[in-house]
Amino acid sequence: MTATKPRQSIQYSDKTVLRADRAMRCAPFRLRLFATMIQQSVSLGAIAHTTGVQNQYTVSPLSELRVESELLWLIQVGLLRREVDGQGLTDSFRVTPLGRSLVDKWQQHTGVKRYSPSISDRLYNAVLRWFRLPI
Repeated sequence: MTATKPRQSIQYSDKTVLRADRAMRCAPFRLRLFATMIQQSVSLGAIAHTTGVQNQYTVSPLSELRVESELLWLIQVGLLRREVDGQGLTDSFRVTPLGRSLVDKWQQHTGVKRYSPSISDRLYNAVLRWFRLPI
């Protein structure tokens, strides 16, 4: 009989967590998308256009290009990862441990579907995205 090791959580700097939280709030996605990504990978097609609204992943329809751009930014800040299969990368995405911790935090606030970012959050996130700064 082997003993199971306790699950170790990854420690992130406050700066990393704040950047990720801000990026998540500024993204045009609902909490439901991130919660689903914890359970299973979600394809780009399930998020784009009216399908994203029907799945309650977005508030309004978004083009595939916009969805992919937003998801790639969330990968860069450490919230998401792209799924890989036997042939290589797929068009599906999952939440990272950092993303999971933020989703867990948000889900503790009952009834919250999406946090609204402040104007300064949007501006700061836009500057980071424009220059692709990993700060």
